[in-house]
Amino acid sequence: MEVEKDVAPAMRDRLMSIDALRGFDMFWIIGGNEILSGLFIGLMGKVPDPVAYHLGHPAWQGFSAWDMIMPLFLFTVGASMPFSFSKRLKHATPAEKKKVYAHVLRRIVVLFILGMIAQGNLLDFNIAKLHLYSNTLQAIAVGYVIAAILLLNVSIAVQAGAGVALLAAYWALMMFVPVGGHFGVLEPHSNVAMVVDTFILGRFRDGSTYTWLLSGLGFAATTLMGVMAGHILKSSKPPRAKLLWLTGAGVGCLAAGWLWSLHFPMIKHIWTSSMALWAGGWSFLLMAAFYYLIDVKKYRKWAFVFAVIGMNAIAVYMATHVFDFRLVAEALVGGLAEHFGGWQTYMRETTSFIVIWLALLFMYRKNVFIKI
Repeated sequence: MEVEKDVAPAMRDRLMSIDALRGFDMFWIIGGNEILSGLFIGLMGKVPDPVAYHLGHPAWQGFSAWDMIMPLFLFTVGASMPFSFSKRLKHATPAEKKKVYAHVLRRIVVLFILGMIAQGNLLDFNIAKLHLYSNTLQAIAVGYVIAAILLLNVSIAVQAGAGVALLAAYWALMMFVPVGGHFGVLEPHSNVAMVVDTFILGRFRDGSTYTWLLSGLGFAATTLMGVMAGHILKSSKPPRAKLLWLTGAGVGCLAAGWLWSLHFPMIKHIWTSSMALWAGGWSFLLMAAFYYLIDVKKYRKWAFVFAVIGMNAIAVYMATHVFDFRLVAEALVGGLAEHFGGWQTYMRETTSFIVIWLALLFMYRKNVFIKI
């Protein structure tokens, strides 16, 4: 990891909308879910069933708003790549290009290590608890390296085609490779992706119904959707045209994902191709909305809260997995919150988020940004 110190990096040579969207995504990870739940409990005494559904993951088949968190993270990683890679490769010599590959390799290694730390199974130094591949950061690493290789070597059209090919290849493997003598088996513990994970990872699997190795094809496709959004935003097209392209891509992905789900259901646990397109469609639309409000209409004050988070997304992701900020919140307002009845959860979770955000604001003001 690197600590970068720069002058107003959020406002120079980058789109604030990408950072804000990444921060919006991280907001829900670091407390937004609990804050919203606490708000409903305070107002209504409970979280309504439709809201509760969207604040959690479906048991297996289906798609909720909470299922957007991981795909949107991969999408925003991809969206920033055309910007970062163009800086690295502008007038690059062969030797300089090799440095870019070295950076990519270093980044995926660090992401895998951080992923194991975030899961709480590396620093225990207990081989029985070690899970080699079971984390969002590791999924990002896989999506990033595939997208990077394509970005460095082929045209935009080929990159888009590769995303489609990855989704099609994953669908074909899942539907036409037999499991137990049957085709198209998509059960939690009985599907092609699970068979591959179990065979290769063995005792180093995390024991859940989530799959990772073959699902990496879907992770890469989701990242490439973000890359396409980045190409659109980086292009010389006027803002109106960029918005039309982003919106059109979003609607197109939603339609394709829904149609495909009639045959290949949306299941986030195994990252089905229909789910990847559905999540990608919403990601494109969110990107269009953030770009329009922040970078076209210049409504930036509200987005600053999210941009501060998005500029240090990896740092805050790791911090909230390693440290329990709720302990700080409990020390600050725990006794007071007990006197507010149903608003206790809201007060504690909001305080916890504020503590995290103020730490990020301090880093932002000091121009300290943790990069990989």
